[in-house]
Amino acid sequence: MSAAHLPLRNGGHILVDALKIHGVKKIFCVPGESFLPILDALAEAQETIEVVVCRHEASAAHMAQAYARLTGEPGVCMVTRGPGITQASIGLHTAAQDSSPLIMLVGQIDSTHTGREAWQDLDMVHMFQTVVKRVAQLDRIERIPEVISRAFHAAVSGRPGPCLVALPEDLLYAKAQVADLGAYKKTAMGPRQSELDQLSAMLQDAKRAILILGGSDWHAGALKSIQCFAESFHLPVCTGFRRQDLFDNTHPLYVGPLGPGVSTSLATSIQNADLIVAIGSRLSDTSTSGYQLIQAPRSRQRLIHVHPDAQELGRVYQADLMIQSTLNEFADRVHALKPQGTPPWSQHAHEAHAHYLESLVPTPVPGEVNLGRVVHWLNANVPPETIITNGAGNYTAWVHRFYQHRQLGTQLAPTSGTMGYGIPAAIAAKITHPDRAVICFAGDGCFMMSEKELATAKQYKLAIVFIVVNNNMYGSIRMHQEKNFPGKVFATSLENPDFVMLAKAYGLDGFLVTRTEDFEGAFKQAIGAKHGAVIELRTHPHAITPSLTLEALRK
Repeated sequence: MSAAHLPLRNGGHILVDALKIHGVKKIFCVPGESFLPILDALAEAQETIEVVVCRHEASAAHMAQAYARLTGEPGVCMVTRGPGITQASIGLHTAAQDSSPLIMLVGQIDSTHTGREAWQDLDMVHMFQTVVKRVAQLDRIERIPEVISRAFHAAVSGRPGPCLVALPEDLLYAKAQVADLGAYKKTAMGPRQSELDQLSAMLQDAKRAILILGGSDWHAGALKSIQCFAESFHLPVCTGFRRQDLFDNTHPLYVGPLGPGVSTSLATSIQNADLIVAIGSRLSDTSTSGYQLIQAPRSRQRLIHVHPDAQELGRVYQADLMIQSTLNEFADRVHALKPQGTPPWSQHAHEAHAHYLESLVPTPVPGEVNLGRVVHWLNANVPPETIITNGAGNYTAWVHRFYQHRQLGTQLAPTSGTMGYGIPAAIAAKITHPDRAVICFAGDGCFMMSEKELATAKQYKLAIVFIVVNNNMYGSIRMHQEKNFPGKVFATSLENPDFVMLAKAYGLDGFLVTRTEDFEGAFKQAIGAKHGAVIELRTHPHAITPSLTLEALRK
């Protein structure tokens, strides 16, 4: 179609039409006057794109990131310039460290005011170029389809991640006859046969191998192929930090999660292995206990590293075999490999799983509420498709240790350790999967960083159960403080509101649990609440981890 026959549209409509072409179904935003033409166009596209209005830009970004984690599609967040994008920037960091495809659309100042420090002006290109995969500021209305297409392709290619597009206000009001582009396409790369042959030979030579699963952009079928591969070679399987839903935790080959508080038996299995097969994982400091379990840059164990991004391979670890491949394509090829005879580590895999099962027994802790027993009860009584979300803090140690994930897409937890993440992630989860139960865990400090989004949950009629673990302090910081400066407590105590009354003020049900045995009754009422509910668990401040008390730490 010639330019003369193209429709005349303003920048906002050109942008929204591009989003529709790229398959965008939901946008999470805090509205701003800098992008009113986009909102106007979205008002006309409500049957195609749902707009979720949030109370804070950080929450909007985290909802978009959680949506991407659950769907594999780029999450889209839209905020305004200056204070809007700076508050949303935490979500960019979360998406980057989680390898989640995210498109951040930012209303920008009038292009003719650039460089004058106009109201809410911010040089986003220079500020965020080290955080995101790609940052661009639109310079001509005719380039909107091109710039948006490039952002989507960058977000999903290689190691997925966030991209930012700044949209000057005047270009959104301007009109032009512009041709649309097609939808983005994800490229795929598989392993070479020679690499698969070498992998098979290394497994054949090994005496004690272990498989580490991590990364993002998996689909359920590929993980089933990985399970078949592990079963063929009797490989013990562990998961990277906050990647527990990549492998059925009840499977007899599962040996536990890596990360802070890693079990002694799993740490020993890693250290005593002579071959590690790491698929998708970056082998970050959290998954490797500060690069001690697997020493960088050259591990004591032979290392096979499979990752979709060439820039990740060899960046930290010099592996013995590096395979650049998208994870689903690798899984499709590797599941056909078969061992020659029974692998020598088969008995160890059985023993390692037995040790993992022993770690699921709740430990005794000070106080009347045992968080381990609470999580253990949930593990036995909620459906396997239940989505569990959390932010950051020591309370997460109980959640990660005593809850067993049985299928993909049931764990939303930031590998970046972002506080305030659990509530917006739970909202995105319930919006994405309204037929599934969603449970959010949050410490009292973590909860208060995004509690305003309870209003969003109520507005969109999302029946979520929010569990607040209240010990009246920033628990993880207190733990490190007591370890490094015993008995000198400063700047880590919290005075909290009445969480039950707070829940009711937002229109949710509220329950207070001060004894472990009362949790079951409170949860059964909360899960049936029409508009969702908050359960406050009053835990003892000395119960700092499942296996450590503050008193013991001081000694």
